[in-house]
Amino acid sequence: MDTSNIRNIAIIAHVDHGKTTLVDQLLKQCGSFHENEEVQERVMDSDNLERERGITILSKNAHVNYKGYSVNIVDTPGHADFGGQVERVLGTVDGVLLVVDAFEGPMAQTRFVTQKALELGLIPIVVVNKIDRDGCNPHLALDKVFDLFCELNANEEQLDFAHVFGSGRKGICRRELGDEDGDFRILMDLILERIPAPKGDPKAAPLLQIASLEYSGFLGRLAVGRVKEGTFKPNLTVAQSLDDGTVRSIRIQKILRYEGVTPKPVEEAGPGDIILIAGLDKFDIGDTLSSVANPVHLPRIHIDPPTISMLFTVNTSPLAGKYGGKFLTGNHLLERLERAHMSDPALLVEKVDGASTFKVSGRGILHLTILVENMRREAYEFTIGSPQVIFQKDSSGKLLEPIESFKVELPAEYSGAVIEELGKRKGEMQNMVQDDNNRVFLEYTIPSRGLIGLRPVLLSLSKGYAVSQSIFLEYQAYKGEIPARVNGVMIAKDSGDAASYALSKLEDRGYMIIPPGAEVYPGMIVGEHNRNVDIIVNVTKGKHLTNMRASGSDDNIQLTPYRRLTLEECVTFINDDECIEVTPEILRIRKATLDPHKRKQESKVQTEEE
Repeated sequence: MDTSNIRNIAIIAHVDHGKTTLVDQLLKQCGSFHENEEVQERVMDSDNLERERGITILSKNAHVNYKGYSVNIVDTPGHADFGGQVERVLGTVDGVLLVVDAFEGPMAQTRFVTQKALELGLIPIVVVNKIDRDGCNPHLALDKVFDLFCELNANEEQLDFAHVFGSGRKGICRRELGDEDGDFRILMDLILERIPAPKGDPKAAPLLQIASLEYSGFLGRLAVGRVKEGTFKPNLTVAQSLDDGTVRSIRIQKILRYEGVTPKPVEEAGPGDIILIAGLDKFDIGDTLSSVANPVHLPRIHIDPPTISMLFTVNTSPLAGKYGGKFLTGNHLLERLERAHMSDPALLVEKVDGASTFKVSGRGILHLTILVENMRREAYEFTIGSPQVIFQKDSSGKLLEPIESFKVELPAEYSGAVIEELGKRKGEMQNMVQDDNNRVFLEYTIPSRGLIGLRPVLLSLSKGYAVSQSIFLEYQAYKGEIPARVNGVMIAKDSGDAASYALSKLEDRGYMIIPPGAEVYPGMIVGEHNRNVDIIVNVTKGKHLTNMRASGSDDNIQLTPYRRLTLEECVTFINDDECIEVTPEILRIRKATLDPHKRKQESKVQTEEE
């Protein structure tokens, strides 16, 4: 079994820099699809949420045959919230393709994954993508990549990186910018030339570490990993080293390897092959498969700790089960959250307060809301609390909190209001640069707490022009109180359907987040108040009919359009005493305690404690 004709490479890029479109071109130009086969765009984005949002959430594998070489391509998420996926899969490759936008250059999320790759000693190839964009500067983008590599302490071999210029959308690639247009075979040739072949002896004892998992309707859960040593075959008995240090013998039923983007059964796999293994009834990411005669415990895969947590609880609202929910109990919730943790170890799940409340911790708001959105679509119904930053204590008992590096780019005329807002949120300016186009680049360090709900505020202050990005930096000393939402809310008084007449009378009190006709219940939040206190309102009250009617005016109530909040907006809107009722059909915001008298008592107790 010859390992010299295998190449394993991961693709790194910031969100929306064209990584998945580039993979499409590599698969097409290497003949992974039949001539007349209909192939949808962004074939690697298999998840519906990935297609809708245009981001890669789950790491995925593909395989192409090119000039007699077997090339495994791993597509990695571009957002730092899904960095747990990246940290696992980089151990299965020998090199990386770093895709950067010719207009924007390397961004914060690119830096995060690139740092991980360089620390592992992987060989980079840089692809300057979207050279067909107006106003782009490919050479400046390339210079920024070199500066980034220097900043990240790349070694000499990594600094002497190869590069190409291309456009994934048009399917063109050039070795140098002044060359004529070619196709992506130029890049494939560069991969064969620059990326080293995997090491390993096919005759040695079998060795593999599980780095990811897939699911098959026929075979169940499949362990995904790269063969480090030896040869794996169906019906082979191996030792599985578990997290607690114990070892058990298991028999491999089937081995699959990717052909294009589809796993196909194979009779054997050797060093360097990225394979899927069926037959493991129970396994965790990081488990080692090795020889029964001499079991090996490889170091567990290190994953950075989570920074944000949320409480998931059973839905206790009066409307529970009425809007499409099939899975409503605590057991359903626990089973689904445990499944989420098994597929993504960066998500931590722990029981709190009995059998129906769970604390779920993740890398960021997006990390947790993607999980919530997927559960909604699977007909789960539950309640989630406000996001809480995870604090730590140092050896002397001093409180520490996660700090992020935050960068924002916007027109100069809006910079004053944005600097003021970031100052309120305990942000500390590190750098400020203004370019020839009158655009300002601000660089801050800011507590993770300060970023919750920040992006919509910045877009509002900058009339939609602000482009922001953030990345976890480190834990630092607690920075003090950060003001939460200033305004109070309007809370429904009675059960029933919201009436246009009642809503029209409340418009001068604030804006509504429910439409006319929406079903409401006592304790449900129907709008944001103009002032900083909560008020209880009657939104079900209709107009009493009398003999005196103005001609036509009663039928023409003109309501200001209500503000329909997305899941992310709901999560950043709520305060600590509020929660979100998540159902497959609708999202509702409510007070955690529905009874107004109990709320008053709780508020009084809290004030006394403070």
